[in-house]
Amino acid sequence: MAHLLIVDDDDAFRDTLAETLLAFGHDVAAAASGAEALALLASAPPFDAIFLDHRMPGMDGLETLAALRDAALPAPPVIVLTAFAGAANTIEAMRLGAFDHLSKPVRRETLRAVLDSALQCRPSAGAATPAQPPAGDGDLVGSSDAMREVHKQIGRAAASVLPVLVLGETGTGKEVVARALHRHSARAGRPFVAVNCAAIPGELLESELFGHVRGAFTGAAAEREGCFRAADGGVLLLDEIGDMPLDVQAKILRVLQEGEVVPLGSNRAVRVDVRIIAATHRDLGAAVRDGQFRADLLYRLDVLPIRLPPLRERPDDIIPLAELFLQRAAAGSPSKLLGADAAQRLLRRPWPGNARELRNAMERCHARFRHDVIGAADLDAILDAPLSNPAVPSAPAVPEEWLTQPLPLAVERLERLMLEHALTEAQGNRAEAARRLGIHRQLLYRKLAQYGIDG
Repeated sequence: MAHLLIVDDDDAFRDTLAETLLAFGHDVAAAASGAEALALLASAPPFDAIFLDHRMPGMDGLETLAALRDAALPAPPVIVLTAFAGAANTIEAMRLGAFDHLSKPVRRETLRAVLDSALQCRPSAGAATPAQPPAGDGDLVGSSDAMREVHKQIGRAAASVLPVLVLGETGTGKEVVARALHRHSARAGRPFVAVNCAAIPGELLESELFGHVRGAFTGAAAEREGCFRAADGGVLLLDEIGDMPLDVQAKILRVLQEGEVVPLGSNRAVRVDVRIIAATHRDLGAAVRDGQFRADLLYRLDVLPIRLPPLRERPDDIIPLAELFLQRAAAGSPSKLLGADAAQRLLRRPWPGNARELRNAMERCHARFRHDVIGAADLDAILDAPLSNPAVPSAPAVPEEWLTQPLPLAVERLERLMLEHALTEAQGNRAEAARRLGIHRQLLYRKLAQYGIDG
């Protein structure tokens, strides 16, 4: 039996959650505000876990979480609950040390699985809070479980200074993730510098990264500080690092190990304090085996990996993203709307170019058509081929009857199908099934419990 605390200003929800936890066999205490919770934590016997509402009058959930981490109090696992889940509040909750961040209403099976995992964790020290609240994360649109997991990983990584490796197909938004990591970290007020390693010729990349002194080579008429020194104190994104030449990789490894750079033409090392975020669409493990990427550099970069799922693996995010891109294309003028037939066409398309391809399609729709509602015929007209063109690489077709169901029900059916397929392909090995799905085992376990699937 665990000693649990519920903090929520909604009496009805608080009572319902308490009844559920009591039915699980636990002891429950309740508080209606953050201030009341902190008083309880200071005077009552230690709690084993806390359920904390995000939106409350006065001290909200994140302020309570920050106060708890800063105070000299026992720090049990905190599970943040919200009816208004978004990228920014999920990232910030995880950065402040929350164990998990769940959307209301919470399924009974999910609640039990998360609580069981939380009770296995020991209290941990909290993280520092930035002086200014982070900006919004409108680019990180996505309420799917896959994107919610990405938001949580960003939050955990933002509280650290270790290197991060962002993996994902072209167009999934790897730089967006890097900028969110910077924005939510203690380095938010320091520089963010991004360099695309694939866009700069190999002979120029070294100068771009490390800088050079005057006269270092023909044409070096003035000193150049380079990206590492420009990002000193902040974050440097090495985008498409899988395309970096091997000789430059060796020098990147030295920076990670020694914390210093040597500009071209100089023999004087310069100290730098830079957090590295590397991103690539390539399989770096395969590149190591092929001799195209250094194994020692991969080990130093792959400390906090974040995998961005392709758009075809999170179909419930397609329509919100399309609407966002239409709004942005309008640039303050009235935005065009998606017709029901257009929405169905968007869901059928595999989007091999991911969010970048979807954004391009929406921008073209806004620029080309004068009518207010975008239809399926409009989408067919602006794309290189009809959306149903079999020549386009595609995921398995969605059954026609799913398209007439409520979206949550269709998504549940798709998730169940993917879970069962992954388990079958992995011959019941849950770790392998989670790898195939691109999710953590903990999330897989919760999904299996949610749908009553026997692994």
